[in-house]
Amino acid sequence: MTWYERMNKAIDYIEENLCSDIDFNEISKVMCQSSVNFQRTFSIVADISVFEYIRRRRLTLAAFDMQNSNDRVIDIALKYGYESPEAFTRAFKETHGVSPSNARKQGLPLKAYPRITFLLSIKGDAAMEYRIENKEAFAVYGIEGVFTLGDEKHDDIPAFWQECMEDGRFGKLIESAHEPKRSIHSICNYRTAEGVISCKRLIYQI
Repeated sequence: MTWYERMNKAIDYIEENLCSDIDFNEISKVMCQSSVNFQRTFSIVADISVFEYIRRRRLTLAAFDMQNSNDRVIDIALKYGYESPEAFTRAFKETHGVSPSNARKQGLPLKAYPRITFLLSIKGDAAMEYRIENKEAFAVYGIEGVFTLGDEKHDDIPAFWQECMEDGRFGKLIESAHEPKRSIHSICNYRTAEGVISCKRLIYQI
């Protein structure tokens, strides 16, 4: 079974259990990955969290029930996992812009969030013309700074460039760029195996 087929089976399970408790252990079995990893994957691919997706889908179905049944607000609230009419009303109004009772009025526009479906998209099947050219060797040089990876902000990187500007190294680099047929570029090399980022400001001949 492919990855996107597993994702669609996970969505099937969610859709079938919108009116009951959703067991992420069951989703983990379908996806062959931990619940935490599934949640992260879903957020990256769908651009919303799986919990927000579930909330939107439940409120979409709740709005449909409000307009197409005579069920009481409290019954619909309990059906979609809300413990009180107040919590349901607050969430409903935040999504649809109106209270559940007002949603029963004919012709009132409400929001609907459709089911997500994951599809396989194949690219690169079109022909591409190319040619290989040989260029003369050229020299590359610059200023290098090495910084450790981490979740914190890399305040040491702007400090590094500030130091280069103050001690004249950056000025010399800019001066060199003013020579004929030269230009200045900034690049970053990621060396994850060593756990460092190498940031360079480079001059190269073109």
